[in-house]
Amino acid sequence: MTVNTSPNAGLPDAPADRRTHDVTNQAPRRAGLDEYGTNMPLRAAVREFGAAHHEPQLHEIGSLVGSEQFQHWAELAHTCPPALRTHDRYGNRIDEIDFHPAYHEVTGAAVRYGTHTAAWADPKPGAAVARAASFMLFAQIEPGHACPMSMSHAVVPVLQRDPDVGRDWLPGLLSRSYDPRLIAPGRKTGLTFGMGMTEKQGGSDVRANTTRATPLTSDPDDRAHLLTGHKWFFSAPQSDAFLVLAQAEAGLTCFLVPRVLPDGTTNTVRIQRLKNKLGNKSNASSEVEFDNTWAARVGEPGRGVPTIIEMVNHTRLDCVLGTTAGMRQSLSEAVWHAAHRSAFGARLIEQPAMTAVLADLALETEAATWTSLRLAHAYEANSGESELLFRRLATAVSKYWICKRGPHHAYEALECLGGNGYTEDWPLARRYREQPVMAVWEGSGNVIALDVLRGIARTPRSLDAFWAELEHTAGADRVLDAHIRRVRQDLGDDLLDPVAAQTRARATVENMALALQASLMLRHAPTSSAEAFIGARLGDSRGHQYGILPRGTDASVIVERHSGDIR
Repeated sequence: MTVNTSPNAGLPDAPADRRTHDVTNQAPRRAGLDEYGTNMPLRAAVREFGAAHHEPQLHEIGSLVGSEQFQHWAELAHTCPPALRTHDRYGNRIDEIDFHPAYHEVTGAAVRYGTHTAAWADPKPGAAVARAASFMLFAQIEPGHACPMSMSHAVVPVLQRDPDVGRDWLPGLLSRSYDPRLIAPGRKTGLTFGMGMTEKQGGSDVRANTTRATPLTSDPDDRAHLLTGHKWFFSAPQSDAFLVLAQAEAGLTCFLVPRVLPDGTTNTVRIQRLKNKLGNKSNASSEVEFDNTWAARVGEPGRGVPTIIEMVNHTRLDCVLGTTAGMRQSLSEAVWHAAHRSAFGARLIEQPAMTAVLADLALETEAATWTSLRLAHAYEANSGESELLFRRLATAVSKYWICKRGPHHAYEALECLGGNGYTEDWPLARRYREQPVMAVWEGSGNVIALDVLRGIARTPRSLDAFWAELEHTAGADRVLDAHIRRVRQDLGDDLLDPVAAQTRARATVENMALALQASLMLRHAPTSSAEAFIGARLGDSRGHQYGILPRGTDASVIVERHSGDIR
C-alpha cells in the first residue's frame, strides 16, 4: 500500500491521508530457504562424487546463507566497501583497511565452516567435493569474501611442499578461527593468505616482473630476502601473508611476504590504493610497493612459476566454482520472480517463451554444477595419476568456458526480472557486475586458451586423460559423438601449425568444454535435460541466445527441477 501524505497533515483543516494504490503482483523477497536443500543438481553431484556424509553441514550452510540476515550482511558488505587508511592521525604510515562489520560476519562464518582449508585439514574421501560445495553456497550470496578464502585454500599445497616455511604458517591456515587483527602471526588464532603476481609492465607475462629480491647475507639457509618493487594487482591486502614473485639471482622466484613480522613489527607493504573495480566491491584489491620488504623464499630458486602454479590451478578451480555459484543465484532469482509475477493473464513461469528462457538458464547452471564438482573430485587427496592428468587440462578448459558464460547468463536472468532486475534493490545487478571478474582473474580468455595448448604440448598424456573421460558416454548420443570426432580431428590438424593452433585456440577450448559438459550431463542429469542441453549447444538448430531449445523440449519439467521451494 502506498500512502500520499499531505504536507499539512495533523493541522485542523488538513485532508485525511489517502491511498493512491495497493502494491500487488510483486514477488516477495527470496529468503528463509535452505540453499543447499533447494539445489537439486548440487545435492545430486555431492552424493555422486562421494561427499554425502557432509550433507548435514551443507544443509546448515544452506540455511545460513539463505537467511535474510546473511543476505543483509552481503548487501552491506558491498554497499559499504572497504576503505584504506594509509596513515594514522599523527602521520605514521599504517596501511590498514577498514571493513564493514558485515564483511567480518560473512568471512567469519565461512572460516568456521572450513570453506578455506577444511579439505586439507581433514583430507578424507569426499573432502574436496564437500569443500567445493561449501564454497559455492557462500559465494552464491556474497562473492567478495571468496577471494581470500580461495587463496588461503590454494596456498596450502605450496606450503606443504616446502615444510621449512610451511610449518610456521600451516597450523594457522588450517584453523577454523577467523582473526582479522593486525598482530604478529604467531599470536593469531587463525590466518588467511593473499597473492601478488602481476606488475604494471607485464600483467599476465609475469616473467617481465621487475621486483628484485636481494638475499640477506645473515641467513645461512638463503631463505630470507629483501624485496624492492611493486605489484599492480595485490589481492586481499588485509591477509596475514602473501605469495609473490620476484627476480632473484637465479631468476624468477616465489616468496612469502608476511604482513606483520614475528616480533610484531609491520612489514613494509605500502598499499598505494584500493582498486576501483567494476564489481567485487566487498573484496579489497590493491596496488602495493615493496621497499626492503622482508620475505622468505618458497620452493627452489629460479623456479617461481612452477612453485606458484599449483596455487594458481586451485584458484582457477575456484573461479569455476564461483561462476557456477553466481549462475545458481541468477537462476534462482529469475525463477522465483517468474513464479510470483503475473502478466497477460498468467504467471510468467507458465508462459512458454519465459519458460524456455528459464529452462535454458537452468541447463547452463546444471552443466556448470556437474562440471564443477567433477573437477573438485579430481582434486581429492590420493586421487591417482589419471585424475591428476585429467584435472591439469580440464581445469583450464572449464575455467575458460564456464567463466565466459557467466556474464551473459547473469544478464539474461536479470532481464527476466524486467526493470526490477536492473536496479540495485535486487541482487542481480550486483551479480551481473560480479561475474566478469572470474573470467579476468587467474588468466583471462586468451591466456587460458593458450595455456591449454601449452599443457597439451608439455604433457600429452593430459589430453589422453581428457579424451578418456569422454569415453564414458561414447555411443550414447550421435550428436555428441560427432562433435567429439570433429574436435579431435581439428585439434590434431591445428597442432601441426602453431599459428593455426593459436588462432583457433578459443574455438578449440570452447568445443572441448562443451564436449565435457555434454558428457557429464548424459551421465548424471535427467535424460530430458541432457538431451535438451546437447541439442541447444551442439545441435543443428542451436541458437546464439538463451531460450532457443530443441523442438519438443518440455521446458516446464526442466524448470521444475530447479525451482526449489517456491512458496
